[in-house]
Amino acid sequence: QVQLVESGGGLVQSGGSLRLSCAASGRTFSTCATGWFRQAPGKERELVASINRVGDSTYYADSVKGRFTISRDNAENTGYLQMNSLKPDDTAVYYCAAALTTSFGAHKSAVWQYDYWGQGTQVTVSS
Repeated sequence: QVQLVESGGGLVQSGGSLRLSCAASGRTFSTCATGWFRQAPGKERELVASINRVGDSTYYADSVKGRFTISRDNAENTGYLQMNSLKPDDTAVYYCAAALTTSFGAHKSAVWQYDYWGQGTQVTVSS
């Protein structure tokens, strides 16, 4: 089992920045590929960014490319999502997720591929 707890959400003005953290406990964090998803009211949960087990390969949705940065610190069992140049369209609940994998290079893109989820943290961007 992996328990995930997100933090760092809040209210920010358009153009501002936030840094989300995902603290993991339980089974070794480094055995999991991780991702950040978001879900706005009335919309499906969507992948924002993902990172492989060792942290040397990343993927970003087109909507956040160049503005968001995903990273991880396996020694600290923590994942991060740095969000810059925030827009009102980024308003959503953001979820950290982890997927067990034996592949060091694998990314996971679909909701169903993730085994563990955090409770979510609200990000609100005002115009």
